Amino acid sequence: MTTVHPEPPAAEMGTLLRELNHRIANQFASAIDLISIEAVRAEGAEAKAALSGAVELLHGHADVHRALSMPRQRALVDAATYLRKLCGAFQGAVLDRLDIQLTLKGDRLPLQPERCWRLGLIIHQLVTNATSHAFDGRSGEIRIRLAHADGLIRCVVSDNGSAASRATQGPGLRIVADLARTLDGRIEHAVGGRLRSVVLCFPPTERERHAHSAIDRRRVKLSCEKKPAQSTVARKGRAGSFDRVIHPGAIANVQAAIVPPASQGGAPSRAPSDMLAQLFSPSYSTDAP
Repeated sequence: MTTVHPEPPAAEMGTLLRELNHRIANQFASAIDLISIEAVRAEGAEAKAALSGAVELLHGHADVHRALSMPRQRALVDAATYLRKLCGAFQGAVLDRLDIQLTLKGDRLPLQPERCWRLGLIIHQLVTNATSHAFDGRSGEIRIRLAHADGLIRCVVSDNGSAASRATQGPGLRIVADLARTLDGRIEHAVGGRLRSVVLCFPPTERERHAHSAIDRRRVKLSCEKKPAQSTVARKGRAGSFDRVIHPGAIANVQAAIVPPASQGGAPSRAPSDMLAQLFSPSYSTDAP
């Protein structure tokens, strides 16, 4: 008879994960201390340099581990900022030594903390795979693009390494596929020019979707406010005709259409900035599992 043990609740899993992360961080610190002591005791410049290099390498991997930790806040997390910190740590710990350049491009993307962490795990694994299999010791470039469009969040990890040395299946990519499914997403592979890409697509939760909409409305509003109202004096064209006049009131009408009208109860509508404040507040309920 097979005994099925129920999965621990999310709160317990979070506690276990923090304990594991704390233990790993302590192991990094202990290893760094021991090797640092040996570096001081070592005789000869070559031995000291080798041990000092090992200490520096461990510091770099400890930085990556810290960058990969799950955000502990309940409010939404900007995935672009989270991933930039992770990419910076990985660049310093691994890629600089291999002459591989890692770049990330993406606008603000609010995600729930656990989902942002899962995205970070996927990115870390994909970059690790490219670093290990795509370049064969050559210099190269890895690009990450993050975007929200057409109701989906898309993350593309591309590199200009060799296709011949690359595996489309393996333990790392299976882990990536499993993590993508936890986001209700999918993984696809693409080739374009010199770049080979892995594309992750997954839908936002309702809370994340509201935050994205509020950011888009605020971006449009700010764009409208930056455009100076054109003069009401008509400008004569080269053929003697007159260009169409844009009055300042037209911009006001556009802004009015961006902000929803007041509710039937007479309460004024909240500005996008007010809505963002609520969506990023820890008190806002979440629909994530």
